[in-house]
Amino acid sequence: MSNPNAHDIKVLNGLIETTLDSADGYREAAGETQDAHYRDLFERRSAERAKVVDDLSAAVRGLGGDPESSGSILAKAHRAFLDVKHALLRNDDSVVGSINSGENFIADKFEKSLEDGAISATTREIIRRAYAAIKTGHDQMEGLKHSLEGQRDASNPLFPN
Repeated sequence: MSNPNAHDIKVLNGLIETTLDSADGYREAAGETQDAHYRDLFERRSAERAKVVDDLSAAVRGLGGDPESSGSILAKAHRAFLDVKHALLRNDDSVVGSINSGENFIADKFEKSLEDGAISATTREIIRRAYAAIKTGHDQMEGLKHSLEGQRDASNPLFPN
């Protein structure tokens, strides 16, 4: 007998997998940066993402499913590539840029899940609440990226004073 909540469980598990990838990425970024402020920010963001995973996992269990417990293979390969890129560039701009790309990906995945007409209203509300936490991180990283770009532009000798 199949679970009548199978689609909701599948959607939630996809979000769990992506959010686990995000938490892992932030944890790795915290270890990469030399800046204590960034390290603290990335560690907090990793913990926030772990909380989202816990909430989504509880929802999956409540629907009678088994929550995803690991991130994606693709994300692990992507982080390995970013490790090499960061080692070559050796700056926090590259770490923040990489995180920002991940933030855009996770935000898009949550937005698409919210548009899924086949999920239940209860699951949509669970996703909406989780997305609120994700969106806060997304917006903060977007602001940080733009701030770093502005600093880089301001230090350019061609930048008007």
